[in-house]
Amino acid sequence: MGPASLQGEMETEKEPKEEMESYHYLLQASAQLESTLQQVTVPVSMKEVGGYIEKQVAYLSGGRGEDSSVIITLPECSAFSDIPEEALAKVFTYLTLIPRMRQPGVKFIIILDRRLDTWASIKTALSRIAASFPGNLHLVLVLRPTSFFHRTVTDIGFRFSQEDFMLQMPVVMLSSVTDLLRYIDENQLTSEFGGTLDYCHSDWIVLRTAIESFAVTVKDIAQMLQSFGTELAETELPDDRKDTQHLLETHTAKYRKLKDAIKSVSKEGHHLLLSLETSGKEDDAQWDVRMDWETVQRLYTQLRDMESAFDGFFEKHRLKFHQYLQLLRYEQSFQETEMRLQALMSEERELPVSVSTLAQTEQVLKRFDSLESNAQEVMSQTQIFILHGHQLSAGHHYAMALIMQRCNELRHYCDTLDAALKAKRAHLLQTHQLLLCLGQAQTWCDNGAYLLANQLVDRLQSKEGAQAALQDIEKFLEEAPSMLSSGPDVLAIEYEGVITPQLQTQIAETFEKHVAVQQMIQNRQACLRKLADKHVRPVQLVAPRPENPPRSKSPFSPKHGDGLKFTFDLPLPGKRVSRKSPNPRKIEVIHDYQESRSCVAYSLEGEDSPDMQKRHVMRELLNTERIYVDELLSVLLGYRAEMDNPALIGLLPPILRSKRDILFGNMPEIYNFHSRIFLQDLEGCLETPEGVGACFLERKECFQMYECYCQNKLRSDALWRQFSDCHFFQECQKKLEHKLGLDSYLLKPVQRLTKYQLLLKELLKYSTDCKGTSELQGALTAMLDLLKSVNDSMHQIAITGYEGDICELGRVLMQGSFSVWISHKRGPTRMKELARFKPMQRHLFLYERALLFCKRREEHGDGGDKTPSYSFKHCLKMTAVGITENVKGDQKKFEIWYSGREEVYVVQAPSVDVKMSWLHELRRILTDQQKLLRDEMYQHSHLMGHVQPPPPFSESKQQRVSVSSEDTESGRSSPDLQAQSPKSQQHDRRNI
Repeated sequence: MGPASLQGEMETEKEPKEEMESYHYLLQASAQLESTLQQVTVPVSMKEVGGYIEKQVAYLSGGRGEDSSVIITLPECSAFSDIPEEALAKVFTYLTLIPRMRQPGVKFIIILDRRLDTWASIKTALSRIAASFPGNLHLVLVLRPTSFFHRTVTDIGFRFSQEDFMLQMPVVMLSSVTDLLRYIDENQLTSEFGGTLDYCHSDWIVLRTAIESFAVTVKDIAQMLQSFGTELAETELPDDRKDTQHLLETHTAKYRKLKDAIKSVSKEGHHLLLSLETSGKEDDAQWDVRMDWETVQRLYTQLRDMESAFDGFFEKHRLKFHQYLQLLRYEQSFQETEMRLQALMSEERELPVSVSTLAQTEQVLKRFDSLESNAQEVMSQTQIFILHGHQLSAGHHYAMALIMQRCNELRHYCDTLDAALKAKRAHLLQTHQLLLCLGQAQTWCDNGAYLLANQLVDRLQSKEGAQAALQDIEKFLEEAPSMLSSGPDVLAIEYEGVITPQLQTQIAETFEKHVAVQQMIQNRQACLRKLADKHVRPVQLVAPRPENPPRSKSPFSPKHGDGLKFTFDLPLPGKRVSRKSPNPRKIEVIHDYQESRSCVAYSLEGEDSPDMQKRHVMRELLNTERIYVDELLSVLLGYRAEMDNPALIGLLPPILRSKRDILFGNMPEIYNFHSRIFLQDLEGCLETPEGVGACFLERKECFQMYECYCQNKLRSDALWRQFSDCHFFQECQKKLEHKLGLDSYLLKPVQRLTKYQLLLKELLKYSTDCKGTSELQGALTAMLDLLKSVNDSMHQIAITGYEGDICELGRVLMQGSFSVWISHKRGPTRMKELARFKPMQRHLFLYERALLFCKRREEHGDGGDKTPSYSFKHCLKMTAVGITENVKGDQKKFEIWYSGREEVYVVQAPSVDVKMSWLHELRRILTDQQKLLRDEMYQHSHLMGHVQPPPPFSESKQQRVSVSSEDTESGRSSPDLQAQSPKSQQHDRRNI
């Protein structure tokens, strides 16, 4: 299930109830704050009238008159008459709105101070007040001019104009400040009017500016919080985990930015409240100050409430995103785990159960063990994954139902896989037990035949010898496997669930073989009892026949027919024949069951015969193989596995814990191959050494793992040199009681690989003109090719500077160092020009598709060792390469030319043999290319309707063909076939 389907399945769960409730709380807090702002915010701001307020055109001192009327003072102002009507109206509006927002319907008293002015100015001011004042004007108190002249003029003018003013507003003309006290208390008047009210105009401006700025900032913050909250609530969850993570990070960054802004505003509000509280604590605190404090306090409290609501909402939003990310990761892990479990179940179903040999069963059991190990690891991880799902559900994850469904699905997968693995293991173990019993029975039958054959006839002529032989036979019969006594029917019932037609046939053949051996033993017992009862005449020794009859690995081969014939070489295990025996002889035992008679003829063969030498080599091969397997096991258990030992973890450098695969390479893979497969193959060839070649050829591909080991050996050696003095290795060597260090054992696979070809040469030496010689020769060739391939690959990994993918060049076929001259000219003087220049030393690598020119360099490694590296210089594609086999003047030289001889490389080999081997490979590559090209041309002509069979491509024809490759306009390489002239043939120059 992908993210899209997961999105649809969780659509009803994307908006948890808690988040929506938090969002509603945020909206409610925002609405309350908005309502408060509407109540306390003045439509006209200080910025609009700040210039006139600062000039003290009018001001609010905070004093109160009759009926708590608000006092507005218009002090002496020489520029009052110059103030525009619109500006004056804004000033009056601003000053009246502040009290009206706090106390709707409040009355106002204006004190017009014109003590230093004239009647004209008073009259103008009263007219403008009447025209511009927006509030409920209760009374206008005018302090008339103090000078006698202007006071008289004012009295006269006011008397004639009183009625006009009184119709518009109540005006009281006062002669002095003392008269003012009759209308307003002394404590409500400022000091300029003889009162005690403390008022500072600049402080009032600063306070009003701070309050308005705080209110505006709170309003902006509230709008941003509401807008961001709406954005979060309407955000759709992305399908991609990275997009979701990015979106969450973006939201978190915005949230933190808003939190910083809220913190700054809260700090500003806190300072403002402290300032107002300081003023409000005074006994004569103004009523306006207390009102301002209450306003700011309301805004501050509601801002904190909105911040708290926003924090709760964002926390729910963040939790939802985190849970969604957890769900995406859980779903992805579920899909990966489900695929792994399904793959294991598929692998389990593909694992065969119908096997017919013990080797096949053990191979299948090996695969099953690997499968079961992987399955146990995956199921353990699945159990942890299921536990994680339960933890998510216990944490009140909003997709709890989906998570539990996934847990149940994985649990069902694990139960199904576990049951299938147990059933298959039981089946394979039962099959293995049956084949093991059959193998033991077969071995017992073979041992019986060998026992009869090893009873020397000259020792049976005495009564004591016959009785001893009878006792050996009776003791052997006591060791017979129990299954032979039960019979095939009982065996079929016991192993009914695993028996296949092939196994049924093996069971029948085993019991038939048992019957035959029983008959042989009964005949021998009858003969020995007669010899034990009376004295018999010695059997005459028979001279060996000129030609030895062919020996069979098992005496029960079908070709024996009714009469069974067995040939055994002396000495057998436990028997030795003296080298002083003058006449090599061989014992030959012939049994005829039809006539119930037996006769014995024998001859003894010396140990120096080719057959005995083969056995010696075979025993050496098998014994050294067992030692090799034991040594590999000791390294893997005594060093590699000890890296996980908690008791030694303190002695191990931390860097080595992650580099065990570099130190040991693929040694575990090599050990598994030799211990479980190849050693058993060799043990099966103990009595038939000629079959060893077939074993090597059958496992030829498996030996390629040594190439990987050898390529890693340089890195392993470098790592060992770095940590060879580590106490961990010393402790492991001490526990293993090894005399040599780990580096000596890490060299064992390389030494073993070279040992095989030596032993195969020895076997081939003593196996001329016998069965299995061709397989031995093929095995020797395969191992030599493997050594060459390993050597070439070791050189290849040292190439530096090649920018392309070197694997695209194909398999490396040859490599070596040469002297090289390069020319880019044509004509007969080319060789003379080349001779003037000193040759370059180049290391050539021949691949299936290209030829690389490199320069060998010696690099000094750790400990003063010199390691070669090859600096890449040039690459020639084989599709555009030609060769000239002989260069006049030097038998070790040959030419490699490129792109129609535009580039010519004269190459001098170290020896003629090296030159011929390189020419052989180059001819083969170019000839294969030419054959492929001819086939393509034939197919093309066939498609075009001109069907002409390709001419025969004989070897002699190949030697007369010149192949050059040029790049055409289409970018392909097309060969040009030309017959070679006789003159060029005289120079023995062949271009391929």
